[in-house]
Amino acid sequence: MSGSVSYHAGLAAEGIVEKHYARTGRPVAERRWRGQGGEIDLIVRDGDGLIFVEVKKARDFARASERVSRRQMERILASASDYLGRMPRGQLTDVRFDVALVDGQGQLQVIENAFGC
Repeated sequence: MSGSVSYHAGLAAEGIVEKHYARTGRPVAERRWRGQGGEIDLIVRDGDGLIFVEVKKARDFARASERVSRRQMERILASASDYLGRMPRGQLTDVRFDVALVDGQGQLQVIENAFGC
């Protein structure tokens, strides 16, 4: 996939995921938020808490899930910690880390609480 096609496919996948969370009453607070550790695809409000969402798109769910590396998880955790520093409750904010997988047909599979501290 060329860079431009890959970029737009990623945006489309994030849109699918964003709609999923919105339908469940969880609005997106931030898109592609960049902290010291790197980028977080979506940050979603869940009542007083937050959900940090990593979106992965591939031909199928198995390939998409293989694209989440340990190093990437560590970067997301570092960026989430930066973000929480801006919140009223700071590190005491209720959080979870989801991985949202989107396949080639636009189907969605969310792995809630996929990783954490």
